[in-house]
Amino acid sequence: MVKIVLGLWMVLVTSAAFLYLPPAEGFRSPESARIIVFHVPCAVVAAVAFVVSALFAVIYLARRRSLDDMRSAAAVEIGLVFAVLAMVTGSIFAEQQWGAWWSGDPREVSMVVLILIYAAYMALRASINEDRRKASVSAVYVLFALPAMIYLVFILPRITFSLHPSDTISRGLLGREYAVALAASAVGFLGIAAWMFSIRMALSRALFYANEGMEGEQNER
Repeated sequence: MVKIVLGLWMVLVTSAAFLYLPPAEGFRSPESARIIVFHVPCAVVAAVAFVVSALFAVIYLARRRSLDDMRSAAAVEIGLVFAVLAMVTGSIFAEQQWGAWWSGDPREVSMVVLILIYAAYMALRASINEDRRKASVSAVYVLFALPAMIYLVFILPRITFSLHPSDTISRGLLGREYAVALAASAVGFLGIAAWMFSIRMALSRALFYANEGMEGEQNER
């Protein structure tokens, strides 16, 4: 049921973006600028996922429960997916608006660095075999990564010159229709992220209990 609702919601959002929204005036390619309806929410969901990961990391360090470590790791994985989607849609936007897929803009660079930081987290987890040590090291890494994420996403692009538009709605560059579309898209992508999180956690639990069962059998022998 959840999948159907999310699917219908995103169909409506996509249809509205390309059939209802007026061209985004003030952009080099007003028609293609509609992609911001998907680009911005993807970046927002990625940031939310990384914050959620840090929250579960704190909870893990306080309670030392494997479930909280799994939740933190799952949130990072989902954040990475949406960060990559934000990067891809941003590159499409850049090619249409600035004539190049990559221009070294601070927002582009900051997103790449962000992806590398959390990709390194995944590599770090994979390199540690002992579960408790893996969970503890991962939790500490995520907590150190959080300030970097906040700086890269919310601060750096605003204190350096950037081709990337910002505050377009509050400054009146885009109409109210875009504000509604962006909000609706964000709700849809957050719903998709929550659904992905539930699926990833179900898989993590299944693998965890399967490993517990195998260890129990080995101990009995």
